[in-house]
Amino acid sequence: SLLMKRKLFLYNFKNLRWAKGRRETYLCYVVKRRDSATSCSLDFGYLRNKMGCHVEVLFLRYISAWDLDPGRCYRITWFTSWSPCYDCARHVADFLRAYPNLTLRIFTARLYFCEDRKAEPEGLRRLHRAGAQIAIMTFKDYFYCWNTFVENREKSFKAWEGLHENSVHLTRKLRRILLPLYEVDDLRDAFKTLGL
Repeated sequence: SLLMKRKLFLYNFKNLRWAKGRRETYLCYVVKRRDSATSCSLDFGYLRNKMGCHVEVLFLRYISAWDLDPGRCYRITWFTSWSPCYDCARHVADFLRAYPNLTLRIFTARLYFCEDRKAEPEGLRRLHRAGAQIAIMTFKDYFYCWNTFVENREKSFKAWEGLHENSVHLTRKLRRILLPLYEVDDLRDAFKTLGL
């Protein structure tokens, strides 16, 4: 089936602050071709990690086989259960630099941090510098995913307790990560000046 089972989606995309036991990453995607003011949907679906290969790399292999027309513009939108690890962020950033006619928007349910807590933030910054738009999923994004990628049997999406609060918390955390370092230094200087 092209569509994800409801329980699978709810389990893997729940934006919990501590999501223990959720080791797989799921990636829902939409690929569109921009034709002047309009866009044409080319494909949509979902992927998950397979045999030691992260889902972001699987998607890059998949889209590379398309032989994209360099004279046309493409927009890819991802909804991921975890943000990319450092290595995947590096691969995706390199891919975006190789395909300047392609834009990528990433909406993620949760931020991934490995043992080295400095690597993933640097990977996200690298990805951001390569032109990827990165955001935390909000109710609107979950609603869209539910209606686009989930075998929902006409049941409407219902927010779980804490969805909004966790989304706001993670958005602030992501903003701090993506804030250019010189702005962080400026803030530190401002706080010192104020005696805070």
